[in-house]
Amino acid sequence: MSAPIVVVMMGVSGVGKTTIGTLLAERLGWGYAEGDSYHPPANVEKMRAGTPLDDADRGPWLAAIAADIDRWRAAGTGMVVSCSALKRRYRAILVGDRADVRLVRLAGDEALIRARMEKRVDHYMPTSLLTSQIATLEPPSGDEDAITVDVTRPPEQCVDDILAELGGADASG
Repeated sequence: MSAPIVVVMMGVSGVGKTTIGTLLAERLGWGYAEGDSYHPPANVEKMRAGTPLDDADRGPWLAAIAADIDRWRAAGTGMVVSCSALKRRYRAILVGDRADVRLVRLAGDEALIRARMEKRVDHYMPTSLLTSQIATLEPPSGDEDAITVDVTRPPEQCVDDILAELGGADASG
């Protein structure tokens, strides 16, 4: 596998994609893109109202992130991007056969994640949607070559684990 130029941080809402992703980007000297910012207003309002997104809602969102991934790759720009990427077919859109895109799954206990979500302010994703996200989640299988990190540890230690697994990544991007 070639050294990644884009890392996709995946997992359910509240698992720490933004916190760990921004720390990882800083350590690598790369940019960071917040996957939530790609959602159209209709998706945000749907989630704010407590209604889970369906595949039709997620399609344009995933396509927009994938387009930026390809743009970053073409420019040689090292980036970390967050995206729930709950289903294998979503990850196929984002990672697919791109050898220079690496998937990092953040995983944790539902109670821990729920407690984190309850402490967040100014976020549109209600805690009530966590159950549907967990039900939708298809953990990456072995052929997806994902790095899985247990988020019960401090974010800095999670980043250390990710960097150790990435190995060939450098801060030249």
